Amino acid sequence: MTTESNGPVRTGVTLDEGKSVVTLPPAGRKEAVGDDSAYLAEEPSGGAIGWITFAGIMMIIGGGFGILQGLAWVINSDRFPGTDSLTSQDVTTWGWITLVVGAIVLLAGFGVFTGNILARIVGVIAACLSALSAFVAMSFYPIWGICIVAIDVAVIWALTAHGRDLRKAMEM
Repeated sequence: MTTESNGPVRTGVTLDEGKSVVTLPPAGRKEAVGDDSAYLAEEPSGGAIGWITFAGIMMIIGGGFGILQGLAWVINSDRFPGTDSLTSQDVTTWGWITLVVGAIVLLAGFGVFTGNILARIVGVIAACLSALSAFVAMSFYPIWGICIVAIDVAVIWALTAHGRDLRKAMEM
């Protein structure tokens, strides 16, 4: 048994069994870090495409609702008296924050359908901010806030677990 290098990408252990030679990759690693050749050779699953489509659509819908909610809070701030319990901000402040975050989420949702990694990164960050703003403003709309946080968690999972699959499907 001897250790041998198979080029810059793979190294392994070579076992001589009569006339056949078997090269095994190092334990726990199939490919070198950053090598997407094995991933790109596989066809994207329908479920993965479905999840990333779900993420994009939910971001567009959630961003639109965030814009509408922010506008309602800014325009009708007198109907929502009081301040939140965490940062002591009134509904007008949270209206502007929700409006801006909603616009970012909406635009990132459209960008997800291009398969661009930057759109996915912006989508994850925007979904995190959306979940945070929904959590902080939960004292105004508790059930709505819980729903938004749950949707944002699903969007983050879809973007991080299946984001490359949409790009790969468009290339095929």
